[in-house]
Order: sequence, then C-alpha cells, then structure tokens
Amino acid sequence: MRILKVLFLLFILQVQAQQGGMWIPSLLEGMNEKEMKSMGMKMSASDIYDVNKSSLKDAVPHFNGGCTSEVISPKGLLLTNHHCGFAQIQSHSSVAHDYITDGFWAYRMEDELPNEDLVVTFIVKIEDVTNKVMDGVLVLNAESEKQKKIQDNIAALNLSLPKESWQENKIRTFYEGNQYMLFVTETYKDVRLVGAPPSAIGKFGSDTDNWVWPRHTGDFSLFRIYADKNNRPAAYSKDNVPYTPKHFLPISLDGVNEGDFTLVFGYPGKTTEYLPAVAIAQIVNELNPAKIEIRDKALKVADGFMRKDNAVKIQYASKYAGIANYWKKWIGETQGLKKSNALTIKKKQEAEFQQKVNKAGKQAEYGNLLSDFEKNYTAIAPYALSRDYFIEVVLRNTELLGVAYKMYQLEQIYNTKGEQAFTDRKNNLVAGLGEFYKDFNKNVDEKVFEQLIELYALKSPKQFLPSILMDADLKNLTSDVYGKSKLTDFSNTKALLSGDSKTVLANLNNDKAFQLVKAMADKFTKEVAPQYDEINLKITALQRTYMKAQLELNKDARIFPDANSTLRVTYGKVKGYAPKDATIYQPFTYLDGVLEKYIPGDYEFDVPAKLIDLYNKKDYGPYSDKGKMPVCFIGTNHTTGGNSGSPSIDAKGNLIGLNFDRVWEGTMSDIYYDPAICRNVMVDIRYVLFIIDKYAGAKNLINELKLVHPKTHKKL
Repeated sequence: MRILKVLFLLFILQVQAQQGGMWIPSLLEGMNEKEMKSMGMKMSASDIYDVNKSSLKDAVPHFNGGCTSEVISPKGLLLTNHHCGFAQIQSHSSVAHDYITDGFWAYRMEDELPNEDLVVTFIVKIEDVTNKVMDGVLVLNAESEKQKKIQDNIAALNLSLPKESWQENKIRTFYEGNQYMLFVTETYKDVRLVGAPPSAIGKFGSDTDNWVWPRHTGDFSLFRIYADKNNRPAAYSKDNVPYTPKHFLPISLDGVNEGDFTLVFGYPGKTTEYLPAVAIAQIVNELNPAKIEIRDKALKVADGFMRKDNAVKIQYASKYAGIANYWKKWIGETQGLKKSNALTIKKKQEAEFQQKVNKAGKQAEYGNLLSDFEKNYTAIAPYALSRDYFIEVVLRNTELLGVAYKMYQLEQIYNTKGEQAFTDRKNNLVAGLGEFYKDFNKNVDEKVFEQLIELYALKSPKQFLPSILMDADLKNLTSDVYGKSKLTDFSNTKALLSGDSKTVLANLNNDKAFQLVKAMADKFTKEVAPQYDEINLKITALQRTYMKAQLELNKDARIFPDANSTLRVTYGKVKGYAPKDATIYQPFTYLDGVLEKYIPGDYEFDVPAKLIDLYNKKDYGPYSDKGKMPVCFIGTNHTTGGNSGSPSIDAKGNLIGLNFDRVWEGTMSDIYYDPAICRNVMVDIRYVLFIIDKYAGAKNLINELKLVHPKTHKKL
C-alpha cells in the first residue's frame, strides 16, 4: 500500500509539472487527451474539436481580432471581457449617456447597439498544409528567397484550397516555420452591444489591481451576433436576425473547488517560449526597462488630467487602459523572469541541448546555433533599442507624432506610387481622422510629448538621433510644435490636406510637427529598420532551425507551438499559489473583498450604491456559495494576451468562468512558464449572472441561457 501511495504521489507531481502549454485543438488526441483525463476531464478530444459535428470550438469565436468570446445562448448571445468591449462601450458613450460610468443594458433586442467594424470569427476547420506551403522552398539558398516563396505559396493556397463563398482560408505558421496549418473561417460583421456593467464593476481596481491577485473585477460585457436569413455573415442590416450557433455553452451554477479541472479555449496572441538565453537577457536588461520608463511617464501625465476632468477621463479611458496594460505587464514579466531564475534555467537547458547535439552527431547541422544566436543578438541590440524608442514615443504614446507619421507615410506613398495612390490614401485619412480627433486633447498630449521627447533625445541610441534633436532646447521645441502645428486641430488638418499633391506636400513640409516626425522617421527608416530587419531575418532562420532541432532531439518531450493568435486549448486546475516567503494566496475571492477595497468617489475603487445594497441584504439569488458571493478565481492554465474573454470550461464542457488576466508574478509565462507561480485570473460565471440578474435586472438575458447543475444534478 505504501508503494502505491508513493507511486500515486509521483504521478500527481508529474501531472502538475506538465501543466502549461497552448495546444492546437485539432491535435489533442493521444498524449493531451490522456493527460487531460488524468486531471479529471470527462470529455473526449472530439467534444472539444470536431469537423463533422458540433463541438466546443463552434462556441468560441475570435473577438475583433484581439480577444476571445463565447456564445452562451441559442440566439447568438456573446460573452467577452469588459475591457475587450470597452472601445464599443466608449464609442456609444457621451456626457449625457455615460455608459462607461453607468453601464448599459438592452432589455429588448431592438435596443441593442450596432458597432461599425466590429467582427467575430469562427473556426470551421483546421488542416495541416505544411508540405504544400514548403513546396519548392528547400532548394533555395537565401533566407529572403525562402520567405518570399513561402508567402507566394500561402497566397496561392489561400485562393485555391476549397471553402464556401462566405468563408476565408487563413494559413498560419507553427514551430517557427516548421509546420503550417490551414484555418477555414467565417467572420460575422453585425455584432451589437447588449450589456455592460458600470466601470465600477467591469473595471473595479482598474490599473492598480491590473495583473494583481487577489482580484475583484467583474470584467465582462455582452454582445449579440446577427446574421442574414440563411444564418450566414452579413453587414449590418435592420433585416438581420440573431445568429443560430452550431454550439453554445451551458452555464454551471455549481461553481468550482480547488483542484477542479479547467480548460481555457481561446486565441492567445504571442508567446516566445523557446528564445535563447541571450535574447531573454536583452529583454530583461535593455528593452523592457526602456519601454517601462516611457509608458510610466505617459501614464502619469494622463492620470493627472483624468482625475481632474471627467470629459478627459472619457476621452482617454480606453487609451490609458491600453498603455497601462503592457506597462504593468512588462514590469511583472521582468520581475518574474528574475525571480524564477529563467536565465539560469535557459542556460542549463542550452548546455543540455548542446550535449544532445554532440551525442546525436548533429554538430554540422546544429552545433553553431547557440554561438550564432549570441553573435546576432549582440549585433541587433542598438537597432532593437532604437526601434522600441521610435515605436513607443512616435507611434504609440504621443498622439500628435502618431498622426504626423501618417502624413509622413502619405508623402512616401506619393514618392513610390504616384498621384492616384496619394489621393486615395489622403481621402481615407480625412475620412478616418474625425474619430481620432474626437478623443484627442492637445493639452494632455503636449505634456506627454514634453516628457517623452526628452527620453528619446537623452536615452535612445545617439547614433540614430536626427540633428533636430541634437542638443535641442526641448522645452522650446515642445511649445514650437504644439503652438504652430496645424495637426493639433481637425479642421486645420483637413485644410492642410486640401488641394493637389504638390500643395498638400508643400503645406505639410512647412508644418512643425511634420518636420520633426519626418526627421525622426527618415533616420529610423533609413538607418534603423533595414539593419534591424536584416539581422532579425538571420535570427528568424536560426530560431526555425533551433526549433527543428528541439523537435528532432526531444521526440517524446511535451513541446507546444508558440501562440500566434490562432485557436488553442490550455488546461490546468483551480489552484492557489505562494508568491513569496510567508505569503499564500487562496484561489477564490468574494464580494466581501470588493467592499474591503471600497473608496467612495475613487475612480478605481468606488462601488455602486445598488451593489452595496445587494451586499448588505445578502441578496445574491441562486448564485451564492454558502452565503457568500464569489467574484474571481485562479488556475494553472497557460494564457496570454488574446485569451482575454476566453471561456473557462469545466470537466464536462460547461462554462464556469471568464478569463481576463494573469497574476503579476507569472506574467513572464509568455517567455517562461513556471507552474509554481503562473496563474490565470477568471471571473466566476456566478458573479456575471448575479450582476446581470440582481444588479441590472436583465431577466430577458438570463432567460436565454441554459443553466445547469453538473455536480449536484439539481433540476432548475
């Protein structure tokens, strides 16, 4: 008996150690299916992914290309995160109808709000097409020629491979170019806003609690997919009808316990799990610190204005959240990589890899990989840093410079493609800039510019600085640019873009903001980007060969492909963690914690009066757990950006939660997954239902859902 107990313990430890990974759902049969069942899953691989009958994949569409969502009713009702739908919530908001502050609920379908350009995409089929993509590639010598041939093959296959007229073929690369998969997709273009809690619920804790556990955020919003009379994708029309899904997720009212199996389905954006140690060192010591400092200064400026003026708060709410998200992520990622000794572990793995290469007699193919990585990452370092400064300062965090860069691109189009292409792009620019200027505030942006241009001038690699920033009086430069540029105002910008190409370009070249960006962009496009791209192409080729070697020399290893915004499955268990000495985090939070954090009037920790009243009365309906209202829970699922809005599914295929974050100590899981501290954060589905039902009174939505009791088998 003692031997059996020891063997069982070893088995459990092995399963725990194996958690992590983002798996292609069409390839789960075999090792993954056995592992999931050993962890408590009651479904089969075909219940998760099947081409011939409905399966979980049919209920999990990509939400607007950046998040995940799930269908939760037979009438196309869609659940995703509040932060995923925030841009739509904001676009419908005004000072008179402030859905950010007050929330929005459609109690009738005719009250649901259409959203221009919002789409959701379903996966119909996944198929391996590696041999077709690689046809004629290996005979080529130059890496640039290989990449061109691959792209040409992909373009031809996207057109020639079978699909329905309303579907699309999309081919994506896996294992750093060692495998190619075809995704047949259907994209629905009429997606309407149905419900969203106030930000005091949907963004509770805001940036302070972002990436942090314990968490108490009801991060959800509701949309509905509409289709034509044949249930096919169609542009918005009042004649469209609610979409009838192939599958929708039943919702469990039984909640979760520690140790329960969890499956998270979604579209993780990007991971780099197989980077060499030299690349991780560059991220930790050079690139992340620079980006963190830039965003830190931009956020402090915006925060100061937002706290004083509600109109500015509405203008900048979505932008601020977007900037803060990765700022805080990079901080946690850097700390996590250091805490978990990722660099040391990677170096040890590389030493073992080199031994395997030598043992297999593969020195000619793989023997110089690690030294070549070292050489190329050393060469790319100044270009990578300069590139990050340009992207962060010009393109992402200073809005005036960003719009001036669009004008710079307009000039480049004229120079390379001529008058007609210039006119077309100019007209598109004018048509789209109205939305930009609606949320542009010159005073805020000027203060951001003042802070960031100083960093650019003093800390980006000096050899790539334009002369205009060499020993410049930056305060005078700031007042000059924002005091004289016509690009700070929409009407002046339209006037600047009026006339033929020669007139427009002459006017642009006399504009102070354009002059600055042109000088910065010329340096970047001529001296940084080409050299970066050339070295990065070599690194890409090395990474592909390194990945090939890993697969070849570790045939029985558990190697999953890096995330690339394609549909993936990650599985784990509900589990707490110990981030540091004498600190143990339980895996659940409750409404009690919301009230413990409550700060009246604070934009991050205010609590709506009705929610306080429901708490005081303990009026939780059928959604409570032993008299308490669950809010969030954590698990060992391996997630990243793009998994926002992903369903958390129980062992039997029922919805139990909504993924929205990771814990700060584990944000390095994009680069290195440590099962001891990497945890994903989910809203308990019972809290979502409680807010819809008891807070919003949206019984119309509750009545659409299929609520089940998979553990207790109670009848509803």
